[in-house]
This record gives sequence, structure tokens and C-alpha cells, in this order.
Amino acid sequence: MTIQEVAARLIELCRAGDFETAYTELYSDDIKSYEPEGWGPRETVGMAAKREKSKAWQESIAEMHGSTMSDPVFANETFACSSSFDATMKDGTRMNMMELNVYTVKDGKIVREEFFA
Repeated sequence: MTIQEVAARLIELCRAGDFETAYTELYSDDIKSYEPEGWGPRETVGMAAKREKSKAWQESIAEMHGSTMSDPVFANETFACSSSFDATMKDGTRMNMMELNVYTVKDGKIVREEFFA
């Protein structure tokens, strides 16, 4: 897959809330994932750690009120998009957040992702 195809498919799946298919189809088994400072572990490496982090995040949400993901912008082997969500967490707090998501693609797979809040 080209970087444009990877980006289009990732955004399609994320907008549908189908993260597991995104991980299976688009991510390298050796994915490196980086969160903003103060949002849990800064770096996770490998698909098992990525899935565990995603599961913990999804389980912390009581109700998702809405989410968005922008179209991508490309530069060489990276693409970026913004995402936002509005959710009530299980502790009762309501969270509105916007992030910039930056992905690196090699050999048709996402090998690195970093989120900036």
C-alpha cells in the first residue's frame, strides 16, 4: 500500500471506530507509539503493547459523545491529521480533547505514531 492508501484506510477505520481492524491491516508488529507527556507511558513498542494501551483507553470511557478525524497532510514517509473527541470518562469527568497525530509509514505499514495534545 502507498502512504496515501494507508492514510485513507486508517482514517476510514478510525472514523468508524474500528481500531482493531486498523491495527491488524495497517500497523507493523514492531509499532512504536508515543503519547504526550503525562498521558501514561510515553513510549510503547510492539503490537501487544499497542493493543493493551488502546484497550485500557477504551475501557476508561463511559460514554463517547462524539469524535472527529481530519483528512491527512503528507510529507515524505509521514502523514499527519488532527483528531478530537468528547467523552465522559468512567470517573464522571467529561473530557474534550484535540490531538495532532503523526504517522510514519514504511513498506506499507505504520511503524511509528506520535500524538501531540
